[in-house]
Amino acid sequence: MPVIPEYLETLIDELSRLPGIGRKSARRIAFHLLHKPKDDAYALAEALRNMVDNVRSCSICHSLSETDPCNICTDESRDRNLICVVEEISDLLAIESTGSYNGLYHVLGGVIDPLSGIGPEALTIQALLERLKGSDVEEIIIATNPTAEGDTTAIYLAKLIRPLGAKVTRIARGLPVGGDLEFADKSTLARALENRVVQD
Repeated sequence: MPVIPEYLETLIDELSRLPGIGRKSARRIAFHLLHKPKDDAYALAEALRNMVDNVRSCSICHSLSETDPCNICTDESRDRNLICVVEEISDLLAIESTGSYNGLYHVLGGVIDPLSGIGPEALTIQALLERLKGSDVEEIIIATNPTAEGDTTAIYLAKLIRPLGAKVTRIARGLPVGGDLEFADKSTLARALENRVVQD
């Protein structure tokens, strides 16, 4: 005879399948929901249903949106001569949160990672190239992460994009704001020195 009711066990199983949530955390969340007012649980269930039913991938930039094309792609106030290429939607959100970029985006959906079996065909690279053909885009900013896979993807993209006539740039790398030199790794410190700017 089961100790935990079947429906509760099913919820724990489903929650534990989420990234970063182990069995103990899933159980804690399930019991938390169980002790909240029913309306709170119903609101969560409704939010999940609405997300699944209404959030889709933008056919242009491959970000997420309730409309297709998304709000960024249809915003006429954005600089249509710039496209920032990011690995994931979370990277797009991080750049948007700075308020310092007003161009368009393209979400790759990952990086080239042969060891994990991810080749260029698994990403939205072909869609990006099609998007650039015959467009007025002047610059592609590659904003992949400073990892071996991110660097490989950036080099691969640059080789494909340059013949199309757009300028290809890469975001600068260096020390994070508030970081200590003492704790920086050699590579980060070297890149910070290489990308130094004149102090005003």
